[in-house]
Amino acid sequence: MKFHPARLIARKRDGGVLASDEIQDLVAGVVDGSLGDAQLGAFLMAVCCNGMTAEETAALTLAMRDSGQVLRHPKVARPKIDKHSTGGVGDKVSLLLAPLVAAAGVAVPMVSGRGLGHTGGTIDKLASLPGYRTDLGPAEFQHVLEQCGYAMASPSAAIAPADKRMYATRDVSGTVESIPLITSSILAKKLAEGIDGLVMDVKFGRAAFMVQEHDAVALMESLCSVGRAAGIRMAALLTDMDHPLGRAIGNSLEVVEVLHALDGGCPDDLREVTLALGVEMLLLAGVASDAEAARQTLVRLWHDGVVHRVFRHNLELQGGDLRVLDDPTRLGRAPHVVAVKAQRTGFVADVDPRVLGDVVVDLGGGRRQPADAVDPLVGLVCVHSLGDPVHAGDAIAFVHARTSLAAKDAAVRVLAAMPIGDDKRRRAALVKRRMA
Repeated sequence: MKFHPARLIARKRDGGVLASDEIQDLVAGVVDGSLGDAQLGAFLMAVCCNGMTAEETAALTLAMRDSGQVLRHPKVARPKIDKHSTGGVGDKVSLLLAPLVAAAGVAVPMVSGRGLGHTGGTIDKLASLPGYRTDLGPAEFQHVLEQCGYAMASPSAAIAPADKRMYATRDVSGTVESIPLITSSILAKKLAEGIDGLVMDVKFGRAAFMVQEHDAVALMESLCSVGRAAGIRMAALLTDMDHPLGRAIGNSLEVVEVLHALDGGCPDDLREVTLALGVEMLLLAGVASDAEAARQTLVRLWHDGVVHRVFRHNLELQGGDLRVLDDPTRLGRAPHVVAVKAQRTGFVADVDPRVLGDVVVDLGGGRRQPADAVDPLVGLVCVHSLGDPVHAGDAIAFVHARTSLAAKDAAVRVLAAMPIGDDKRRRAALVKRRMA
């Protein structure tokens, strides 16, 4: 390293500001190992305690991006816009949004992650599609993007390698919640996709990474300001994650929900969030004059089946079994499916997303540790949503499990997470705030 790391760490510990070349040097040390584990942990803790300026965070983001391969798309004339969610329960928006926006003339180069804890991951959902490949090399990724307008891939070790070591260290050093570190981690990988713009879906609520609204707003502001400083167009929506999104929770079950949604059978909340994010992507791309025109375009493409055709083309290009489009049962089914029945007549008084997300993880449908295997077939399907009227004995959800005992245990927890009351409750607004 060109600079003495202990001096840089001490300056940040004391609330000082680091120059761009000093930050670049620290990140280079992260990648080549010349910055030791103790030093990296101390640096992250100093940032966590004292924060970073927008300029410092932008410098950190760009240094992390440039620590590995940065994709370029010289043959793609369309504007290149991506979307990223901070994670939630039942969030399968990307699988609908990418073909929807691609159908409207925007290129969507989407590199996504796997799920961890109660939040699901796009790559895990795609892995439940027979044959679908997300381990695309740069040339393959480029080809798919050129051919159908969007490509979906898992991050390779060559993309922002500094982030892998930094994230692992944050996880064991109590520095995960730092907004500058969250911002740089998200944006470094997204900027490496070779995008012109990014729309952020920042969630808040019981099952969100940022539970409190004010924390989520602070993250929105950081992401937008740093993304712009790094040279891309940015927009963000603050969306509700106090209840699950859609009805299905669990990888193959969510894919089935997406396949039905492509043909118009989409839950209202999933449709609303997908369209809201799609509008922002079209506006960033400059292919729509205003929000209403963008929405009308997306609704028409969805209604006319164009989105279905784009999804099919991508499925073919990335090796997926096209037969699932007509026969979703090819995705498979868990051996044990148990109905969760209402114990009384009334209204669904709550649908606790954190509890339901944890249930799916315990069934084997998510990870506690990054190396954990995931069972694509297990999960939950909620028949009813918040405020729905039910009668005693009605099925309010179905548990899909590997064993009978696991199904019965999960059903008890689901029943507690979906209590029945006398008052009809309404869900809060799904999109709480917009930043552009």
